[in-house]
Amino acid sequence: MTDPHSPIASTTKPALRVPGIAYGADYNPEQWPEEFWTEDMALMREAGVTMVSVGIFAWALLEPSEGKYDFSRLDRLLELLHQNDIAADLATPTAAPPAWFFVKHPEALPVDKDGRRLSYGSRQTFCPSSPDYRTAALRITRALAERYADHPAVAMWHIHNEYGCHNAECHCDTSAQAFRDWLRDRYTGLDTLNHAWGTTFWSQWYYDWDEILPPRATGADPNPAHLLDWRRFCSDELLSLCTAERDVLRTAAPSTPATTNFMVNFSIDALDYWRWAPELDVVSNDHYLQSTDPESQIDVALSGDLVRSLAGGPWLLMEHSTGAVNWQPVNRAKRPGEMRRNALAHVAHGADGIAFFQWRAAKAGAEQWHSAMLPHAGTDTQIWRDVVRLGTDLQALAEVRGSTTTSQVAIVWDWNARWALEQPSQPNGELRFLDLVRDWYRPLWHAGVAVDFVRPDSDLSPYRLVLVPSLYLIDDAGAANLTGFAERGGTLAVGFHSGMVDANCHVRLGGYPGAFRDVLGVRTDELFPLLPGETLHLTGAVPDGATATLWSERVQLAGAEAVASYVDGPLKGVPAVTRHAPGDGTAWYLATHPDPATLATLLDRICAEAGVQPVLATPMDGIEAVRRTGPDADYLFLIDHGGSGAEVPAKGIELLTGKDTNGWVTVPAGGVAVVREAH
Repeated sequence: MTDPHSPIASTTKPALRVPGIAYGADYNPEQWPEEFWTEDMALMREAGVTMVSVGIFAWALLEPSEGKYDFSRLDRLLELLHQNDIAADLATPTAAPPAWFFVKHPEALPVDKDGRRLSYGSRQTFCPSSPDYRTAALRITRALAERYADHPAVAMWHIHNEYGCHNAECHCDTSAQAFRDWLRDRYTGLDTLNHAWGTTFWSQWYYDWDEILPPRATGADPNPAHLLDWRRFCSDELLSLCTAERDVLRTAAPSTPATTNFMVNFSIDALDYWRWAPELDVVSNDHYLQSTDPESQIDVALSGDLVRSLAGGPWLLMEHSTGAVNWQPVNRAKRPGEMRRNALAHVAHGADGIAFFQWRAAKAGAEQWHSAMLPHAGTDTQIWRDVVRLGTDLQALAEVRGSTTTSQVAIVWDWNARWALEQPSQPNGELRFLDLVRDWYRPLWHAGVAVDFVRPDSDLSPYRLVLVPSLYLIDDAGAANLTGFAERGGTLAVGFHSGMVDANCHVRLGGYPGAFRDVLGVRTDELFPLLPGETLHLTGAVPDGATATLWSERVQLAGAEAVASYVDGPLKGVPAVTRHAPGDGTAWYLATHPDPATLATLLDRICAEAGVQPVLATPMDGIEAVRRTGPDADYLFLIDHGGSGAEVPAKGIELLTGKDTNGWVTVPAGGVAVVREAH
């Protein structure tokens, strides 16, 4: 059985010392009279809360004027939490500078690409390159670190909050100079930059560093390489703020882990989290559902697998919602049992802690209609009853902590490729990286196939199958790594419009798909993207009536065999899906976007030929099956999203009920079962 006190993070970094599966929320008691605190403690104990994040938006109260601090309220709060055996994830409040800061430093306010300087009055209203902001942020961070480094309630530092959520880009002159400094570090000189950016096009050649600006609003489409380096710079600039705060905290409290909450969800793509994750002791994430998504459970799983892959193991869910959020056009409540299924699915996909925004629903402010653990209507509510039940569930799953997931399949994910694909002037402006990846992930989820996410240059030796749904941009090292994986005996499957440009957004010449032509055994000379609503029909080793949308191209076989071809359109008879045998392996090319049933059929075949085994020998409709592996036992999570329940073959103890399965476990309708399978 896995030690429930085992560290969440790598043993080479400080670990979170909260027993079992941590449970809690953002706790903002400054929004309420202090007499509420005693009730909060009692209700937290009733719900099984073990850790809360505090101080996230308290800067204005902690530092009422520059350099003058008032920690009296926070002192009392931390002492109360400690008395009640509730750990504090103590935040640096730097996501919301006070009004006095901007009155004194108006130049620290961000500027958008149209040249408008934004005002304060919300959150993250600062320029990431502002030296005055950095000074103030490190000053309050140092004051907190020095005061609370040895406080027994403080179990973890929470750096900032959701970096880049609202101010990922600032186009002011300070940011322009910081961008130029970043470019000087990246390139050996202006000639190198000019060639990397292809600035002979449209007379963009630069003769002086000061001529380079952020990609501000201009009359036509901007330079793709300029845009891409800007996105890289913006991610790195925020990362430098994060690591600067982290270093202050580590100096004061080297044994206390530090985290910041990522936003790996459907709406955010501002930061390259592959670069961020190694800088943190514990990786944590905020995840929210899209109200209009009919299969939001797939997004929960995809996000969890990606965050687990970023962390290299277990991670923390820092925020999600008990019910409705407040920031979508229509904010629907969660369906009966959905909150519990969401939370336990996050655990299934690697979370060793579950937390919500926030503890008590706010009565004022911009997020007053956001759900919470304790709703406006109080404890006589379904949400509260579900919160208490979930606390009991997580206590029963304490031994799952520290266990991992073993996957035979990896999906390549790269933020550089995502940014490059979604720039203007693409052959098809309808392409969206996340949509393409999710379309490939969906049939694997339905089949119960475990998935990791990897960088293009990751070690691929643990995998039988590597999928590349969308990788428009790839550098030479990444291309060689993926090619070598197939040549050494692995199975590689590549989606259309991949391998097309190098790290500088330069088209790879000689035919498409660029970097992958040889390993795929194909060569395309012209692209034929499809109009919205346009459909082509396929024939071959595909289901009857198979169709394709979004994309087509004139593929010529150069060693590969055709698996499916077009029935109609200008490319009638041209291969649409191919299979090749490079070296000792296999390489598939999907040169179009098949309909969901056809894509699932193809991926089923690809998985079978690669020897990939699903979690359940016979996957069951509506049942999500995920397995976490510990040193002495595996933990089989079975989640019913279909609403019908199921009897599933499984031997061991069902942890949520404590009963022996006697070979079969009942998954309640709309419910969850977790089976400990002894090794």
